[in-house]
Amino acid sequence: MQQQEQHEAGFTLLEIMVVLVIIGVLAALVAPRFLERADDAKVQAARVQMTNIGQALKLYRLQHGKYPDSSQGLQVLATPGADGKRYMDAVPKDPWGNAYIYLAPGVHGDFDILSYGADGKAGGSGIDADIGNWQKP
Repeated sequence: MQQQEQHEAGFTLLEIMVVLVIIGVLAALVAPRFLERADDAKVQAARVQMTNIGQALKLYRLQHGKYPDSSQGLQVLATPGADGKRYMDAVPKDPWGNAYIYLAPGVHGDFDILSYGADGKAGGSGIDADIGNWQKP
């Protein structure tokens, strides 16, 4: 009788470790790019939200003859008026969860809308930089 060798199909521990190391290296190279793009997307989202708030403010001015002052704040846009209409369903928070700062009259125009960026503090650079509706993208 002849003995038949049986080979078990599968991967060795070494092969699995090599694949995991390769995946780890690729993730280390690619992950920072995705994180950077996510930060850029939040800045762009803040600019779009500021544009939308600015449009609602302009509609408010058309009906009331003036922009709401700083003490009224942006919340007046989401509060139903005497006719039951409102200019926005809700005033959004910036992409980092902070309220937008509203100044009327503004330093840079009729009104200023400002986000303090990721750190929520005035000033900063990079992702922590302030974003204003008067700034060019």
